[in-house]
This record gives sequence, C-alpha cells and structure tokens, in this order.
Amino acid sequence: MNDRKTALDILKIPEYRNFITARFFYIMAMRMVTTIVGWRIYEITHNTFAIGLIGLSEFIPAFCLALYAGHVIDRSDKRTILLTTTCCYLGCAAGLIALSAGPIMKSLGAHWIQWLTYTIIFTTGVIRAFAGPTLNAIVAQIVPREQLPSAVTLNTSAWLTASVLGHATGGFLIAYTGYLVSFIIVAVYVCIALYFFFTLAPKKVMVVNSEKKTWDSILDGLRFVYRTREVLGAMALDLFAVLFGGAVAMIPVYVRDILKTGPIGFGWLNAASDVGSMCTIISMTLRPLRRRQGLTLMYAVAGFGICIIVFGLSRWYLLSFLALLFSGMLDGISVVVRGTILQLKTPDAMRGRVSSVNSMFINSSNELGQFESGVMARLMGVVPSVVFGGCMTIAVVIFTWFKAPNLRKMEY
Repeated sequence: MNDRKTALDILKIPEYRNFITARFFYIMAMRMVTTIVGWRIYEITHNTFAIGLIGLSEFIPAFCLALYAGHVIDRSDKRTILLTTTCCYLGCAAGLIALSAGPIMKSLGAHWIQWLTYTIIFTTGVIRAFAGPTLNAIVAQIVPREQLPSAVTLNTSAWLTASVLGHATGGFLIAYTGYLVSFIIVAVYVCIALYFFFTLAPKKVMVVNSEKKTWDSILDGLRFVYRTREVLGAMALDLFAVLFGGAVAMIPVYVRDILKTGPIGFGWLNAASDVGSMCTIISMTLRPLRRRQGLTLMYAVAGFGICIIVFGLSRWYLLSFLALLFSGMLDGISVVVRGTILQLKTPDAMRGRVSSVNSMFINSSNELGQFESGVMARLMGVVPSVVFGGCMTIAVVIFTWFKAPNLRKMEY
C-alpha cells in the first residue's frame, strides 16, 4: 500500500502535473507525425528505402547536435529551451499542414512533397536534439530527489500512453479525415503543450564552473558516462537493441504487402508495442522492482529480441500484434530501469550533458534503426531483415552479459 501511495503522491505537485500534461501532448503530436509521415511516404513511393530515409533525416541532426545541446542545456533556463523548441515544432507542423493543402499538393507533385517532408523531418531532428534532453533534465528541478524514481516511472507511463494514442489516432485520422486534418490536430496538440510549458516556473542554471570551454564541458559529459559503468552499460544495451530490433519501421510494409490490412490496422499495429509498455509501466508504478534490476534488464532485452523474430516470421495479424505487444511489455522494463539509473547516478550540474549523451545512445538510435531497417530490407528482403535484427539483439545481450558484469549484478 505504501508503494502505491509513494508512486502516485508525486501528482500532488502542481508544477509536475503541468509538466507531465505538456509532455503528454507534445509526445502525442510527435508520434502522430511519425505515423502519418511514414504511411504517406510509403504511399507515395512504395519503397522501403524511402521509409528508412525518414529516420536518417531525423537522426543526422539529432545525433550531431546532441553533445552541444547538452552543453547549452546545462547553461540555460530549461523552461526557456522547452518554450523555444515547442514553438519551432509548431512551425514544422504548420509546414506539414501546408504540404497537405490541396492546391499546394497539386502544384508541387509527389516528388517535391516527399523531399520537402524529409526537410521538415530534418528540422524536427534539430529540435529534438535540444528538447529531448531538456525534458529529462528538468524533472530533477521540479520534484524532490527522493521522488525521482516515481517521476521516472510516471513520465514513462505518460510517454507511452501518448505514444499509443498518437500512433492509433494517426491511423484513424488517415483513414477517416486525410492528411490535412491530421496535421491540423497535431498543431493543436503542440499548442496545448506550449501552454502548459508556459505555466512552469523559470529554472535555476545548475552549472557551477561557467568559464570552462565549450569542448571541455562537452567532454565532461562523455567522461562521466564512460566512468559510470552502470550508466554506460544500460545505454549501450538499449542502443543496440533499438538499432537492430527496429521492426516498427517496417510496419507500413507488413501492413500493406504481407498482412494485407489498411490504415486502421496500421495504426493499432504501430501502437501495439507502446500498449505493452504501458501495461508494464502501470504494473511497475504500483509494484516497483525491488531487487536484481540489472539482471531483469538483460532478460527483458533478450525477450524483446525473441518477440521481434516472431513478428518478422508472422503472417497473421493477431500474432503480429501480440508479438509487438509483448515486445513492448519487455521494453517497458528496460526503459524504467535505464531511466532510473540515469536520474539517480547523474549530478544536477551535469543532467543536460548526460541526458544528451543518453539521447545520442537511445533516442537517435530509433531513427538510425529506422534507416538501418530500410537499408537491410532493401538488401536482404523485409522478412529476413527483421529476423536478422531480432537475432542481433539477442547476440548483443549475450555479449553484454559477459562484458558488463557490474550491470548484470546492479541493484538500486
């Protein structure tokens, strides 16, 4: 009973409620964009490599700017960064709305629509380089340290719920309203997020030594992660699991060409892993892991790889949905354990830089994994590439098991 109260008590903090509400609508908008753009590009091109280019377009700026973004975040008011990046994302949503307007679509044609969409997604990658780490780093300035594990769990729960709704509603909106209305709703969600971010109080800059050179400051974040082996191991394990297990990128191909269903089936299949993760997060909110978190993390990632193999081989919609559902349940464990390690091990003055390193490892790996999936599907075929990714995920766990014993034995 105490655990339940502790986990939910954090919602009594008004500023945290506003923050998690803003993050919810912001993430839902981002997931809707991912779903709608993926479906639209494949509809235009019928090319798996074109889907991979979506991920590459977002990965390049997010990865290249991540370390510099961490330096800026630690030396800036995090509220200001969130307001600025959210306004910029609203501009990207406006661009997608413009590309969906009938007269513009007719005058530009499919080729220009495709490449201008890549340009907008590239811009969202720049925004994510700053917004993603800031969303993680600001939490410690909103809630007391003793409530950080609860905050991590509830943040993850809100993120996954937003992902589920974003993916699912994206599919429904494509089916029933079209691209223009879909992107207008995205813009409305971004406006709601902007309002709630505005209600947050300005945040104190935590860096003590502000005279340190930019490059030295950036390297401090990398050195900290390298020296803190539990953080490094958890990040690396998740990086390669997401990189090789990125079957979600091929869902448009499976839906249209293998499972033979439409936009609604696409939306739910796209949301399946997030539904599974949400179930896990709710369970862990009420009954947190108390022992052997590191060992549980490794088992969870290995199970994730097995689920990806099953999805790759499946020809039945229900089996494919269940495979992704269980993969999400196992991934939810990984997200909570890794996020808790990151919050508990990171000093306040380095949260921006460490969160940015985490963004390079984890968030950017989603986009790079999407590109890798597109390339491998082109080289090997769709089904062999997904099965290969699942096998490589299991191989990474085996390697980490022997090379990172501290992570395997870790408890918090």
